[in-house]
Amino acid sequence: MYKPINKRISNLLSVKSLVTLTLTAVFAYMSLAGTISQDFMTVYAIVIAFYFGTQAKKTQEGGVNDEND
Repeated sequence: MYKPINKRISNLLSVKSLVTLTLTAVFAYMSLAGTISQDFMTVYAIVIAFYFGTQAKKTQEGGVNDEND
């Protein structure tokens, strides 16, 4: 019963996820403060594209399957 939850938590604590979550928090703060630079937007867009690109690839290849793990 707890195996899918533990797997999701461990996946969330991966370095890739932590970097993405941190950059998203910084993006939210900078947007509220109105100080987003073009350089930060470029880096943020690349990281987000990489993160979701790898997630989509895993899903297509059948790598993400919480029910059978």
